Amino acid sequence: MPNLLAISFEGELAPSFDLRCLRPHGALPDGWGIGYYPGGEPSASVLKEPAPRAGSIRSQLVEAWEHLEASLFVLQIRQATWGAISDANTQPFTRAWGRRDWLFAHAGSLLSRPELDRDATFEPVGSTDTEFIFCELMNRVAECGWTSIGDADLDTLRSWLKSLNELGTLTAVLSDGHDLCLYADREGQIPFHYREVVPPHGDLVFEDDDLVVDLARRGVKSRRGVVAATSPMSVRGNERGEWRRLPPGHLLVVRQGVVRAEATPPGASSAPPAGSWKARRGMARPAKAEVRRYDVRHRTVYRYTRPVDRSMHLFRLTPVHDRLQSVLSHSISVSVDGAWRDYEDVFGNVVRRLLIDSPYSELAIEARSRVELLDTDPLSYRPLRARTTFPLVFMPWHQEVLRPFLLPPELPESQLTELAEYAMSFVDRNDSDLLDTLLDMNHSIFRDYEYVPGATTVQTDAFEVYARRRGVCQDFTNLFICLARLLGVPARYVCGYIRTQRAADARQADASHAWVQVYLPEVGWKGFDPTNGLLTQTEHVRVAVGRHSLDATPTSGVIYVGGGGETLDVSVEVVDAT
Repeated sequence: MPNLLAISFEGELAPSFDLRCLRPHGALPDGWGIGYYPGGEPSASVLKEPAPRAGSIRSQLVEAWEHLEASLFVLQIRQATWGAISDANTQPFTRAWGRRDWLFAHAGSLLSRPELDRDATFEPVGSTDTEFIFCELMNRVAECGWTSIGDADLDTLRSWLKSLNELGTLTAVLSDGHDLCLYADREGQIPFHYREVVPPHGDLVFEDDDLVVDLARRGVKSRRGVVAATSPMSVRGNERGEWRRLPPGHLLVVRQGVVRAEATPPGASSAPPAGSWKARRGMARPAKAEVRRYDVRHRTVYRYTRPVDRSMHLFRLTPVHDRLQSVLSHSISVSVDGAWRDYEDVFGNVVRRLLIDSPYSELAIEARSRVELLDTDPLSYRPLRARTTFPLVFMPWHQEVLRPFLLPPELPESQLTELAEYAMSFVDRNDSDLLDTLLDMNHSIFRDYEYVPGATTVQTDAFEVYARRRGVCQDFTNLFICLARLLGVPARYVCGYIRTQRAADARQADASHAWVQVYLPEVGWKGFDPTNGLLTQTEHVRVAVGRHSLDATPTSGVIYVGGGGETLDVSVEVVDAT
């Protein structure tokens, strides 16, 4: 039986909790309770029951009630060692501080309860050791002036739990509705295990002889999450991931389904997953890059089973020339003669229009360019505090100009609603900070989505990519654009090239590449590459932009007369200029 269970997911989930331990002829616990934060609000709801009877109505409620929906849940099944078997002594416990409810649950038993000051802000209602621990922690939090776990110094918080742990066995969960803290007993007498849930997943059930948690009974959502329990449970429906034991005395922080930080005992061999809590509160920024020059060769060959007699073509193959990227030389050669002219389209792209009136069975287009990349430090601007958090505010005439880049794709309302919830999970995870949200979104698509050439088509939409968690650069770009626009951030599609001499694991390096530019108020368009988890600096050569891929396609055309079966070969080289 998992004496203690905690769940944190991106966005809201409506799991079903089946307390098998309350079935007839089972060994009944002394009590059980579940706490959660409905609607993402800072107010916690707690449903608990001391001395439950077999088949109790309350246990049936948590199994069937569709309104049991939140991104964070804490469940405790009690075996009493302190205090009477009563509602006042049944976990989890809750207290209000910093205009939010805090939840606490504990597995284990202390040999003695901590002594509380007589004038303490928080006092226990019941007589359990758990509530005394909780009140002592909250009193120390109040003394430090912390109004959330995000304000806390994690090493200090861990040291408090360690000092209380010296009074007996202590494995515990603390939450403020936003962050979830997991602490493992310093002696390992009651271990804590956690498992990361990685989409895509269909039916997903955690179970043992006493408890069944069905995360998909009321609908499948392709969300990332973390499930923690004092004893590992078997998993049905998704074999990805494995249970990991939290080392004794360690404190883990989870937010919106992602491990954000870890506080470790002095001298512990295990290190935080990605820097200290203070560092993790802001996503990592890129280091300044060097100015680079590249020679770019883009060759496209069309072949037809029957000759084409007349056709028209559009080429967007001229790199952008502006203050962050300079075109030093450029040429386009075509294997078949025709009448052509260059013009600038409504998005500012240089387009060549070619009309061919002579028959051909093969058409080869080759563009050669030498460019200098100057965007060495894309985040060098000074953040303007009034504009760095959600929601973004634009002047009406700015909104009118940006409207094409603010409209999400035309998808069913139910799909857009789920994508909007998914997008908001990034906002919540990053305290509504604009730049951290975009960096997190960029890194998460790179980390959580599998790059699989051929797994999608040009018709694949953003929701399908989200649900299946796989695709190519165009798919990841479309998903990022959709999420950004649902958050009110203008976003546009960029087509270009990525340096082929970079690390071997760079994705989409031998063909044209796609990424995103978002418009930041009083900053301008900034590039994010979710395929590689990068900000664009001096390895991305911009060629064309638009609302979506059709506006920025490198080559397209219409065959008026002739033609048959078509094959297409594309090759791209981006090498350091000599």
